[in-house]
Amino acid sequence: MRPVAPQKDGPLSNEDIQSPEVQLIDAEGVNKGAVRTRDALAQAQELGLDLVVIAGNSTPPVAKMLDLGRFKYAAQKKAAEARKKQKVIEVKEIQLRPNIDTHDYETKMKAVTRFLEDGDRVKVTMRFRGREMAHQDIGMELLVKVQQEMEARAKVESAPRSEGRQMVMVLAPK
Repeated sequence: MRPVAPQKDGPLSNEDIQSPEVQLIDAEGVNKGAVRTRDALAQAQELGLDLVVIAGNSTPPVAKMLDLGRFKYAAQKKAAEARKKQKVIEVKEIQLRPNIDTHDYETKMKAVTRFLEDGDRVKVTMRFRGREMAHQDIGMELLVKVQQEMEARAKVESAPRSEGRQMVMVLAPK
């Protein structure tokens, strides 16, 4: 059994190119046509550049003369920029109680509004303690009130449902 060579990351380059001929693009971006791989590699080394396959699916594969280190660096920067622009949607949670005071309720609604404007989903949890369990209808009314207030900004992803000693509803930004 032959030892397997370790896989390199990135595109095929220089001696790793298996194809007998390649479609060659020189350093200035001029298409030189189909050229034998050995000749293309010799031309690239003469200029102090690498021969890199940029389109391996075509026949023959398209190879370009360029500085591999600079090419990998640019690709890495591009990937980092794409990651930076990516928005991770989080689920924020707001906890309420059935006998919440009006000012506390308004403060919680401001927080819900802020979370929705930031593009996050909001999980509204109604907690019941002790005898409050006997008045789950009050909690349901409050969750329906939240739902109606946020109707312009959010859509209900999961309707209010009871889970043991709490009721849960999830809102997503429109």
